[in-house]
Amino acid sequence: MEFIDLKKQYEHLKLDIHHRINTVLEHGQYILGPEVKELEEKLASYVGVKHCITVANGTDALLIAMMALQIQPGDEIITSPFTFIANGEMITLLGAKPVFVDIDPGTYNIDVNQIEKVMTSKTKCMMPISLYGQCADMDAINIIAEKYNLPVIEDAAQSFGASYKGRKSCGLSRIGCTSFFPSKPLGCYGDGGACFTDDDELAMTLRQIRVHGQSQRYYHSLLGVNSRLDTLQAAILLAKLTVFDEEIKARKEIASFYNHLLPDYIKKINVSSNNTCVYAQYTIEVPRRNTIQAYLQKMHIPMAIHYPVPLSLQPVFKNLHYKEGDFPFAERAAKQVMSIPMHPYLTRDQQQFIVSHLLKALEFNEEQVFS
Repeated sequence: MEFIDLKKQYEHLKLDIHHRINTVLEHGQYILGPEVKELEEKLASYVGVKHCITVANGTDALLIAMMALQIQPGDEIITSPFTFIANGEMITLLGAKPVFVDIDPGTYNIDVNQIEKVMTSKTKCMMPISLYGQCADMDAINIIAEKYNLPVIEDAAQSFGASYKGRKSCGLSRIGCTSFFPSKPLGCYGDGGACFTDDDELAMTLRQIRVHGQSQRYYHSLLGVNSRLDTLQAAILLAKLTVFDEEIKARKEIASFYNHLLPDYIKKINVSSNNTCVYAQYTIEVPRRNTIQAYLQKMHIPMAIHYPVPLSLQPVFKNLHYKEGDFPFAERAAKQVMSIPMHPYLTRDQQQFIVSHLLKALEFNEEQVFS
């Protein structure tokens, strides 16, 4: 059993993927070839914004977005501590400071009611994370942003394809950023990412930054980076985009069946009534996680933990002087969350097998599991 079965997806799309890759091999434009432009146009249309700027990976998308907004050393960026390190990492690499706000315990997204409490004169941007496949409360965040004249970057690495009040993730703020890492709902066969915006001037800046700050060949008007999506990866994403909506539908049906199989005492992600979720992961909270993990491994059932240590307690951020207890909901989630297999090709028989052994593991004590 696979945690994410990319092989089955490949078998389903094999002919189209091979055709698109062969087209790239024949024309030989491996950097910013025609498939990149085609993908950007289709992704922008899908999200409902004017501009999509593809980049080398989702982490670079966050970096480039902040560079385009002229984030400077000493600036403060408000974000969540319950996520992958990329956002805190890129903020810090620019010399800025990540300022964390605890999560809503139901959605695992940033608690908007806590944001204004941490704002200072140095606050220059907000970076909410749309975790596990659903968007943060972006209208509430944008209202705060407008009140203080701040830009918002949506970190939508896990939520591309999700919607919030009828609008697509990545089209809900000044800049939306996503990732096309292979395990994402829309993933390529390597690294990839994108920035989205409706702002023409900002889009031009984002495009310049991704190619060393060039406004024209060998003329550099900005400091930039080298972060271009490979044409081959764009070709693969174009093939996958043709079935993306049907795969999202399958993910929702699989999540619904999991919800049906799992008893109420197992805490599941709360999908807000305004949202649709693409279930980048299917995540639950369990007691005695290590014991359950060990039993599932014995049964050859894969699982993952997203994320076992909040950013506020990561050694690399010790200079921020956060301590245990500062973010109780994020810290509780970090100790109890686990994700079980989720992909569009998971069968109901597989789901029943997974859940039956998960429930059995919950009944066991440590001695029974490790014996």
